[in-house]
Amino acid sequence: MKYRKVDTFKMIFRQIGSLLIILGITMIVPALVSIIYSEYYSLMGFLISGLICLSTGSLLYYKINSKIEPLTRHALIIAALGWLFITIFGAIPFVLISYITPHEIMQGFVPNGADYQSSLIFFKNPLHALLESMSGFTTTGLSMAVHEPSIGKGLLFYRHFIQWLGGAGFVVLTISILKQPNGKISYLLYNAESTGERLRTTIIETARSIWKIYTFLTLFCFLFLIVGIYFLLPEYSLSDNIFDAINHAMAGMSTGGFSTLDNSIAEYQSQGAEILLLFPMILGALSLPFYVKFFNLKQYNQLWKDSQTKTIIIFFIFGSLILSYLLFISGSISEPFRVGTFQFVSALSTTGWQTSDVHTWDSGSVLFIVIGMIVGGSLGATVGGVKIIRVIILFKGLFWRIGSFFKSEDTVKVAKINNTRLLPEDMNREIATVSIFVFIYCVFLLLGTLGSYYFMDAGYTLKDALFESASAQGTVGLSCGITNPEMSPVLELIYIFQMWIGRLEIIPVLVLFRAILFGTKPFLT
Repeated sequence: MKYRKVDTFKMIFRQIGSLLIILGITMIVPALVSIIYSEYYSLMGFLISGLICLSTGSLLYYKINSKIEPLTRHALIIAALGWLFITIFGAIPFVLISYITPHEIMQGFVPNGADYQSSLIFFKNPLHALLESMSGFTTTGLSMAVHEPSIGKGLLFYRHFIQWLGGAGFVVLTISILKQPNGKISYLLYNAESTGERLRTTIIETARSIWKIYTFLTLFCFLFLIVGIYFLLPEYSLSDNIFDAINHAMAGMSTGGFSTLDNSIAEYQSQGAEILLLFPMILGALSLPFYVKFFNLKQYNQLWKDSQTKTIIIFFIFGSLILSYLLFISGSISEPFRVGTFQFVSALSTTGWQTSDVHTWDSGSVLFIVIGMIVGGSLGATVGGVKIIRVIILFKGLFWRIGSFFKSEDTVKVAKINNTRLLPEDMNREIATVSIFVFIYCVFLLLGTLGSYYFMDAGYTLKDALFESASAQGTVGLSCGITNPEMSPVLELIYIFQMWIGRLEIIPVLVLFRAILFGTKPFLT
């Protein structure tokens, strides 16, 4: 079928409109939180922002008629552009609230006894607001809110809420709520943003199952954290405990890494609290389709048969021990096992909660944790990075290829990955696909590192540049201090770009750029 450009634009922007409608509706939730805490300027900001999103989305979705059948490339373009649009529109509340809130009200958000200015003022810079929004929706956790409690409860909640929305996939959420013209659009969009694994009869049912189990696990984490902190820190205010728990539950399950506390999880100054918070990070690093199979479809054998789940648990254990040992022999950390365990789980799960100043670490420890951030968690989870399954395929492919030289020419060299038997041509295809992705990922990581090195502030080294770049592209959120309101705007844009491609796994963004620069006609071969 031949598509006219105008028909393609109509189809793409109609779908983007559906995303903006859902984004506008979700603004009601932080608006309610603002009412609870009597933050009426924040309430006004969320209501205005919601109306802007709803009106723009409705104009695109209901006024544009498009009945053409989409292709895979269209779905990838929609995913790439759609995520860019929701982060741009998602930045509006940060800018709006920072401008309409009087200075004395801003300073009222600063905790008693603190002598710093409200971090809300930093969001008057639209680029800072865009980084915060991109970091939120992509579940990264890098932040321009230097002192988080000083931006108000409404915006604090909003930051965690958009991480939670982005965790299971904003496109998947839209599919589960808004009726699509035909099933093919739902199928292609689901494939473009997630694993593409159909767990129910239809894609819409699959999307709804994912969001139901994701919501259930978040509520479980919420209750788990409330009870845990209550017994570990009995002197901690119950109202603060409840607010922290709901936000940390959303950040943990989405592996987002934002925190309500001024110094991330280190603010608790409690080893027990750190052990407690390992649980939501590990839960968030496991595949959402795995949870659907385990809880909804009663496939309990997935616990020991799913390759990703087994491998990531092994990585958590041995990676924590190795990092702890590296920190121990470096002598730079007073409690190496405590810090090493928490920070490796935070890095591999791509959550980004922080209890240590990585800038003071030795190069060996930094390099090891960077490897964890690059690997990431399970495919189909809320994590970033290369993903565990691709690491499995690469290593199995290596041993399969070497082993094939020791078999007779007549033997069919079958490979087995995640309980699926692959013929040689299938295995070669898997290896080629994964190798290309990993290569592209490393190229962008290298470019991001070079950008960091040449545009970062004085006082940082090449290891810091690599760390911060890996954190942005892996949607981790751990920081050595490079990301701050005084950073170079060029570097800020680099990190925004890396977070964008990291969440979408690069290919949709490359397809978008290819379509913009060269159109949709195939290259001549």
